[in-house]
Amino acid sequence: MNFEYFLAKRVITTRPYKNSISGPIIKIGIIAIALGVIVMLISIATGLGMQYEIKNKISAFNGDISIYNFQTTNYENSSIPLDFDEDLYTNLSNINGVVSVQKIATKFGLVRTKKDFDGVYFKGVDQNYNWERIKRFLIEGNFPNISNSISNQIVISKLLANRLNLEVGDSFQMLFSRNSESSAIRKFEITGIFSSGFNELDSKYIIGDIAHIQKINKWNDNQIGNLEVFIEDYETLDSLTKTIYSNTPSTINVQSVKDKYYSIFDWIKLFDKNMIAIIVIMIIVASINIITVLIVLILERTNMIGVLKSLGSTNYSLRKFFIYNSLYIVSIGLLIGNSIGLLLIYFQKKYNLISLDSEIYYVSSVPVYVDLYYIILLNIILFIICFLVIILPSSLISNISPTKAIKYQ
Repeated sequence: MNFEYFLAKRVITTRPYKNSISGPIIKIGIIAIALGVIVMLISIATGLGMQYEIKNKISAFNGDISIYNFQTTNYENSSIPLDFDEDLYTNLSNINGVVSVQKIATKFGLVRTKKDFDGVYFKGVDQNYNWERIKRFLIEGNFPNISNSISNQIVISKLLANRLNLEVGDSFQMLFSRNSESSAIRKFEITGIFSSGFNELDSKYIIGDIAHIQKINKWNDNQIGNLEVFIEDYETLDSLTKTIYSNTPSTINVQSVKDKYYSIFDWIKLFDKNMIAIIVIMIIVASINIITVLIVLILERTNMIGVLKSLGSTNYSLRKFFIYNSLYIVSIGLLIGNSIGLLLIYFQKKYNLISLDSEIYYVSSVPVYVDLYYIILLNIILFIICFLVIILPSSLISNISPTKAIKYQ
């Protein structure tokens, strides 16, 4: 066994060592490192959680990439249809990284009840629409049953349902404008209520059969508002947007969800800077603490240093001994910090203990996301930095004279 490691292990596990003058300093050092790890883990988990949750919500209701007629200035209320091309659909579906392509159309209308009214977008989808992406937001009832025959069933948000005093099973009329001189009225039945916690989306859409928009706009069955493209990895969003744009005709425009909601995506980028700032501050605090602990250990063990030097131990050997002691303290701090930090993250994920104002933060509770890669990388970086910062103060051992150290009290 390594002599320095053996000696450090024996010294650390002895009761007199635990009850020594340095005992409280060591405990403070361990607590400081543990608290730093807890703060860093929570910062990373909440920062990534906010980013992923907001991105996923926006993408679930809008797709990652939208394809629409180039002449359209606002495809959310498009009056210029996109002619559906089976070859284009096949080419898009075969692009590496594309998960699915869905046909939709949206049109602004006025919801009218006996006591109230509100303006929202009617989002029309066909029978092949994949409801799985928004299934987790459904809190009551079921999704509309859309088949070959036109369906009057719709799903509405909890926010709109409360605002208009509507429930599952209720029906209402919706007024659509055809042009400046005529309008169309449709009656819809609520089959389900969803709540994403993202008020900007919840107050914006009701979802039903695309056939209504096609009929109101006098489109044929092959004319739609736009295509929603869902991708496998968000990190490839920009490159896939360029790839899709280069594979579509000049009459078609392509827009990523990041460009559509650029203000929100710019806002969530700030979480990266916040996480980095917190991690740097916590690493500095942990480094200062471990340096302080090491200096106290060296001063307290001056007698032992003198005895070991007189018996032939080298400065290098003694430095290794104290580095082992310090790394032991760092390891204990990391273990405690990771255990408590991950436990707190688990409780937040399971029970949503901390809530937020969804009108400000776009989520109703603090979302957390645990990525093992980031956790392992954080621990490795912190361990390496602590190791590097204790090398310099450990050089104090070289300045200790054996004769003076033995007399030191």
